[in-house]
Amino acid sequence: MSQTTSALLAAALLFGGAAARGDEPSAIRLADVIEEARTQNPELKAARARAEAAAFMPRQASAWDDPVFSWEAWNAPESFDVARADNNILRLSQRIPFPGKRTLAGTAAERDADVARHEVEMVELEVTAAAKRAYWDLWLTHQNLLVYSRDKELVEHLARIAERKYAVGQVSQPDVLRAQVELTRLINRVATGTLGVDTARAELAGLLSREDPGSIGIPAEPVTPRLEQDVGSLTEIALGRRPELAAQQASIARFEANRRAARLGYLPDLEVAAERFYNFDRRDGLGAMVSVSIPLVNKYKYDAAVGEANARSASAQAELRRLQDRIRHDVRQAFLRAKAALAQRDLFVSTHIPQAEQALRASQIGYETGRVDFLSLIDSVRAIESVHLEHYQAEADFEKAYADLERAVGGDVPRTVEP
Repeated sequence: MSQTTSALLAAALLFGGAAARGDEPSAIRLADVIEEARTQNPELKAARARAEAAAFMPRQASAWDDPVFSWEAWNAPESFDVARADNNILRLSQRIPFPGKRTLAGTAAERDADVARHEVEMVELEVTAAAKRAYWDLWLTHQNLLVYSRDKELVEHLARIAERKYAVGQVSQPDVLRAQVELTRLINRVATGTLGVDTARAELAGLLSREDPGSIGIPAEPVTPRLEQDVGSLTEIALGRRPELAAQQASIARFEANRRAARLGYLPDLEVAAERFYNFDRRDGLGAMVSVSIPLVNKYKYDAAVGEANARSASAQAELRRLQDRIRHDVRQAFLRAKAALAQRDLFVSTHIPQAEQALRASQIGYETGRVDFLSLIDSVRAIESVHLEHYQAEADFEKAYADLERAVGGDVPRTVEP
């Protein structure tokens, strides 16, 4: 349990006892959630299947065309007695692309397979980051519900004090009514907070492909937040690690193969055939045939193919630069968000929470002795509620920003720097 949670529990015990919490589901660990998301998420499964399919494409693209076997009967009688036809010709032919065309087609397909493989890594990063954000959203809703539940117990205790003081004429009836109004507000917050937990569970269950959100337990407490890396080193790591860049470099290689293949389009393909002649009333024999395509007749078509390939290659190069710029931006933005949330969290822990708890204790003692009115006491209760809620929000904001930072960097970012 964190220092802040312990302090909040101590305050609730001091001013009226902790909320009865009953049986709770077992805690869930972030590492287990990430592992389950990586194995069960359907979007990630689909990406892996696409990559597996793409891996079969290079052998197809670089394969020879199927040989063609044909039979012809020439000048057969009207009865179509092929045995009496002047010629029965059996032919086996094979199309032979100009050397290099099949190799380049296979290379382009291999780069497509590389892109699909890196897309799996991209989807895995997205799913992992989404699972982390959903995990910390669920943790935050649990913490908020805990705050509301403890404050409800506290206000119930204060309401009983107000009723006793009203019974002996030490306070007026509005104090009792204000206590009831505050208690009603917190009862409503507990009810809506419970629905918020169910909503957050459903979000996480969707990422884990679980049919029953109720099977998801309470997230474990976060470790002490730390951010010791500098944005420059993280950006350098991201530029060498992000799968988007690797995928785009594979796309560039593919378009380069396409450009070279387009230039080979000006060169002719061959077709060779071997024939066996069965002749009626004449000697049988053999034959051969070689045919050559004439690309220059439709040269404009191949000019257009080369122009398209050059344009797509230039587009891929520009897209690579755009991705590099976006990665730098993503890393910096996530780093600054994490840094701001960490500073806010540390300020709450070191200053705001101790001050608010001290003010609440002083207000309760002052109310019991008649030196503080009930409105001031309620203000203190709301102040400590707000401080704890903002503290937990800052904790969750840091963890979600850190998840986005790891997504931007392209993998796990250690919380500490090795000496």
